[in-house]
Parts: sequence; structure tokens; C-alpha cells
Amino acid sequence: MASRTVQCDIVSAEEELFSGRVEMVVAHGHMGDLGILPGHTPLISTIKPGPVRVIKQGGTEEVYYISGGFIEVQPYMVKVLADTAIRAADLDEAAALEAKKAAEQELQNQSADFEYAAAAIRLAEAAAQLRTISELRKNVRR
Repeated sequence: MASRTVQCDIVSAEEELFSGRVEMVVAHGHMGDLGILPGHTPLISTIKPGPVRVIKQGGTEEVYYISGGFIEVQPYMVKVLADTAIRAADLDEAAALEAKKAAEQELQNQSADFEYAAAAIRLAEAAAQLRTISELRKNVRR
């Protein structure tokens, strides 16, 4: 009989945030959303900044913000290797909104020492954090 769970590890450069058996992992891969169940075909992909949802045994769900990184999938193992990973509940919505606003202003008011790429990255990270907070709120309402 096939296992109904898969081992999942979410690791950042600073710490291991999650390790345990899960029923499903949902992440934003390079080519689109990935829904990973036990027995999934092996793959390695980059992951985009944003939420990673982990549905644990019994159906409880946790959401993590990933700033980008890689996901490795084997039939009975999922490993998320993130540049930065934060529990969604630990994100500061006010700070993310302020960072988004500041990056948008930088992009509009370009000066001589303006670095477009850096401002665009800050905007993308703030938007991804806000998407993660939104995902967390959806899960609380379920």
C-alpha cells in the first residue's frame, strides 16, 4: 500500500524551519505552481518568491514565505532549499507594505544613482511577502 505522506524539509541559509511528514506541498515553481503529493515524479526546480503551503497529516496547513531557491522532489521526500524562509505568521505586513511603497516610488522617481534592478527586486520581494500574508489569511478563514 502506498504511503499517504511524504517527508518534507524546509531549510534556509539560517535555519531549518520545518521537518515532518506531510500530505501535500504547494510551491510556485519556475514553470508554474507545483502540487506535490506522495509518489510524485522526481524533479528539481527553482522556486519563485512567495508562499509555500504545507498540508500536514490530519489536514492542518502551514504557510511559509520563501524569497526564492530550489525544490527537490523524490517520490517520498520534498526538500525546499530557500535563500530566506520565514513562517508566514511571522511576517510584518506593515513593513512589507512600506517596502512595496518605497520600491514603487524609487521606480517612478529615478535619479542619477538609481539602480533599477535592486529596486525591482525589493518590489518583487515585498509583493511576494504580501501574497504570502494573503495566503495565510485565506487558510485561517477555511
